[in-house]
Amino acid sequence: MTLISAPAIASERLRLRLGPFEQSVRVSDLDRFARTGELSSGLKPFSMLLTSSVRDALSQRLQLDPNLADKFIENWLRSPMSQQLLTALGRAIPGVTIDQIQAAVAVAARQANGLTLINILRAIPGETVTVDASEAIAVALQFNPTYWQSHALGPLLERELSVTSPQFRAAFDPAIPGEERVIKQTRTFRDRQRERRILVDIYYSDNSSTQNSPNPLVVLSHGFGADRTFLEYIARHLASHGITVAAIEHPGSNFNTVSKASVSDNPSSLISPSEFLDGSKDISFLLDKLAELNVQPGSLQGKFNTQQVSVIGHSLGGYTALALAGSELNLDELRQSCKSLLRANLTRTSANGENISLNSSILPSPGEWLQCAAANLPNNKVQLRDDRVKSAIALNPLVGQLFGKTGLKKVKIPTLILASTEDAFTPAIRHQLQPFTQIGGNKYLLTAIGATHLSVGNPGNYGRNTFLKERLGEDAEPLRQLLKGVSLAFIKQLTPEAKTYEPFLTPAYAQSLSTPEIALRLNAALPPIVSQWLNLAAVP
Repeated sequence: MTLISAPAIASERLRLRLGPFEQSVRVSDLDRFARTGELSSGLKPFSMLLTSSVRDALSQRLQLDPNLADKFIENWLRSPMSQQLLTALGRAIPGVTIDQIQAAVAVAARQANGLTLINILRAIPGETVTVDASEAIAVALQFNPTYWQSHALGPLLERELSVTSPQFRAAFDPAIPGEERVIKQTRTFRDRQRERRILVDIYYSDNSSTQNSPNPLVVLSHGFGADRTFLEYIARHLASHGITVAAIEHPGSNFNTVSKASVSDNPSSLISPSEFLDGSKDISFLLDKLAELNVQPGSLQGKFNTQQVSVIGHSLGGYTALALAGSELNLDELRQSCKSLLRANLTRTSANGENISLNSSILPSPGEWLQCAAANLPNNKVQLRDDRVKSAIALNPLVGQLFGKTGLKKVKIPTLILASTEDAFTPAIRHQLQPFTQIGGNKYLLTAIGATHLSVGNPGNYGRNTFLKERLGEDAEPLRQLLKGVSLAFIKQLTPEAKTYEPFLTPAYAQSLSTPEIALRLNAALPPIVSQWLNLAAVP
């Protein structure tokens, strides 16, 4: 079914405007510049603006399956990012309505050579279209092909990962709180060797029968710019089922540290390269301290099974979970990737609402830029595995090129990865889907089609003031419910109750919680057609 018809007359000429100056150019001239770098006589007055960075941005294309183009547009129009892009395009193409721009995007998405910004301009109705050059370049420099590729994959994932089994039925609901009363304690530990002060919230049951239980210890690791409360709802849920949880705060990447950092073209100004090592070391240090606390008289005696640990991490914490699970950093490959990044000027909004100038790179995602801080570490290959970690859950993990092409193959313990198709910070293809195919051992992929980077966070203020649009609140509640049930079932696989909880690690369970806003899937492998898409997306 075709949602929007093509315009009767497609634009072949542009009236480029820069302040009071206007110049008529052919769309084909802009296309030639994108392909060859050649400037026509009409484009030469804009040569100062048409840099190599702009050429690279104009060359980016999003390849879509023609059979899924309409479904992509339909999903995209419901996404948090769509209105942001449509508004920006509206400023760049004055005199054209949002509906006309929306129709042009739909037409361009069906082109055989892929969706490009030039194809969108061509699809605007009329013989000549006026374009504000400076606004259009700002849009071009923020065009994020990896994000849109992940977003475009959503309809395919929704279709190919679905199951047609009868309605899911089970004897109990693992997302309902357990019967144990939850107690929370905050402890401070000092790692004098690394001069780090480690805060941790400990959630545990006050039932004495849970002492020395077969349940593993769970450690929660927050993402970049967050804190130890980000996944508190998961901590309380697991503790209500008798599982002790330690939510750690990483002093080098928490909200307080990041909010005080300066912003420049160097990601090391926001995060120290050593933080890509220290996050894992924080958790290994914490396990040592909790092992000591476990044998000391008091309310926490016998609460910490530090020889059987499951780590749950989000974003940068997801990277930390994978590193502790056995993934090997390949900094040589990371350096090669970061060298090829082009520089550009972007304007983004800080957490307090002020505009900040960010001399960054044209990157597939902000997470891809952030990972380049690790390129300044001295070694080429780094192993951070902790043998006490027996399973790992990585929610929207920051992966990119950190583990190279083979580092994830060293993971041999059970692993679960969450990918969200509208995650603009760590887009699903490069940070979760492609990495999932490389992981060794028993593994699961939880796919949230329509969710964003912060959708999994504790309900509250997270994501309200970020420059990336987020799907939060009630829309994301089914995903949080699924995470409570799946995380409990996944962790229980390390206990004698494994068989009881196996039904909740199935596609039918995840799909039973789907909504029109967020379709939920859970799979142990990807079908061939999705793997083919991932291979296509890997080609620049």
